[in-house]
Amino acid sequence: MALKMSPHSALVHVMVLTACADKELAEQEIILMSEMIRILPAFRGYDLDDLSADSESCLGYLEKEEGLEELMRDVADALPPRLAETAYALACDVAAADGEASQPELQVLMIIRQSLGVGRLPAAAIERGSRARMMAI
Repeated sequence: MALKMSPHSALVHVMVLTACADKELAEQEIILMSEMIRILPAFRGYDLDDLSADSESCLGYLEKEEGLEELMRDVADALPPRLAETAYALACDVAAADGEASQPELQVLMIIRQSLGVGRLPAAAIERGSRARMMAI
């Protein structure tokens, strides 16, 4: 029996899932994930040294048949409901990090939103905020 995922790990899994959606892990995505983990209050108490293990864990889910469904169940179980929008916002920021969300990333965002029960209006606001934050001059 696998260990229950921690809320911190669940947030990391959502970011890695989004970054890997288009089969290309862009350098901007890796940098952004590391920076968000380092500065955001949601990650207080998370050991950055665990990022590699959590990333590998996420990839392990995705190698399994129906791994995406299992991953999202475990993420939803690990996250307190008040962090659902936080997880979605992190995923949106990662998708926007390289300047444009690809179709596979948009599909993964929809799966994350639905799995975590983030409503359409909050999701639209979160998406708009991510877009605004990731605009280049």
